[in-house]
Amino acid sequence: MLRWITIVVLAVGVAGTAAWGYKEHQDKNAILIQAENTYQRAFHELTYNLDMMHDKIGTAIAMNSRERLSPQLADIWRLTSESLSNVGQLPLSLLPFNKTEEFLSDIGDFTYRTAIRDLEKDPLSDEELNTLKDLYAQAGDIKDELRQVQHTALENNLRWMDVQLALATEDEQADNTIIDGFKTVEKKIEGYAEGNVDSSISGTSSEKHKYENISGKDISEKEALVYSRDLFNVKEEKNLRITGTGDGADIPLYSVSYNDGNKNAYLDLTQKGGHPITLLVDREVKEKKISLNEGYKIAEQYIQEHDFESMELLNSSEYGNIGIYSFIYNQDGVRVFADAIEVKVALDNGDILGLTANNYFLNHHVRDIPKPKLSSEEARNYVNPNVDIQEEYLAVITNELGEEVVTYEFLGILGDDTYRIFINAMNGAEEMVEKLNGKEINYAGI
Repeated sequence: MLRWITIVVLAVGVAGTAAWGYKEHQDKNAILIQAENTYQRAFHELTYNLDMMHDKIGTAIAMNSRERLSPQLADIWRLTSESLSNVGQLPLSLLPFNKTEEFLSDIGDFTYRTAIRDLEKDPLSDEELNTLKDLYAQAGDIKDELRQVQHTALENNLRWMDVQLALATEDEQADNTIIDGFKTVEKKIEGYAEGNVDSSISGTSSEKHKYENISGKDISEKEALVYSRDLFNVKEEKNLRITGTGDGADIPLYSVSYNDGNKNAYLDLTQKGGHPITLLVDREVKEKKISLNEGYKIAEQYIQEHDFESMELLNSSEYGNIGIYSFIYNQDGVRVFADAIEVKVALDNGDILGLTANNYFLNHHVRDIPKPKLSSEEARNYVNPNVDIQEEYLAVITNELGEEVVTYEFLGILGDDTYRIFINAMNGAEEMVEKLNGKEINYAGI
């Protein structure tokens, strides 16, 4: 009798384990399918947007009406922005693709600057028209290359998840048709960049695309794994995978991933100095035991330990028992918005769940900040008189033309809404207006 009971119990256990394993398999497949669909959508939208951009640049060249040219250029700028967004959603972080992104940014900057000026008084010059013709030809080449990649991918039913795996593992045996296609696009654009001597399309200087604040000695893969293990709060290295970036990347990085079934984590770490650029930790966050303010103290200590100096809290929020904290650099009392960091803290036990420091390392440097020509009282006169101003700061922001400008930052309330308003400290121009969530503006007092 005991023998039969034992057999039944074992059978039930095996069946339960099989059912659990099947469910885990189904859940994993669902996640993979969702990711694959996202990649496919982003790629096909990118191809379509570049098609449209090429056509609109050609139309702009043929236009004679200044009234119609401005909207056409604005459309091209919109398509470049959407294309950059599409590129950002593809798993290309380990593939050098910065020249393509710079090319799209340059087209966007050129068309935006041209679209917003009065083309009746200041029409396109012959030099700018030649620039448009060059961009038209180059965009056509890129469009054709991407269409070829798209045709091959559809014909052979290629998957983007395989691309991601090939990049992460540097698998030379895998079918790298998509990777090879994007490398061809990047190589073509690199050739264009050498020939595009016309500075009118370089709205963003080359310096802006370099990491400006990376220092320290090179760290080894072993040191990167030890650091990652501590940061991921795991005891063993068996579930850790580490890869280095390929040649041509903006900066050499170690990319470390972790997966044990309960926790997924990913970290980008600079090989020089061991600076964390991006951190993502995905795990179940349980009942809240730490206040938003306590989480802020943890986030503040974390960035101080990693040598992010003179940072101040800009704002904070809470979502799903996770505290999200945005910090910006303060140089001698002036808030610098470009040098930004975001930290996520689990409010169940204080773990660091996220860090985004890319903007900080791209932009941070000591600036020669000019003295404002306007007083704060004079700048207030340029703010909508119906806004009840609560706080004010001096701030350096990057305006829509990609230029850093000194502003007065006013936080105020209009009706039921809170706004952040930036007034140029030199000429009183309203540089930017941002609507905030809720009326809370004393962020340090959370």
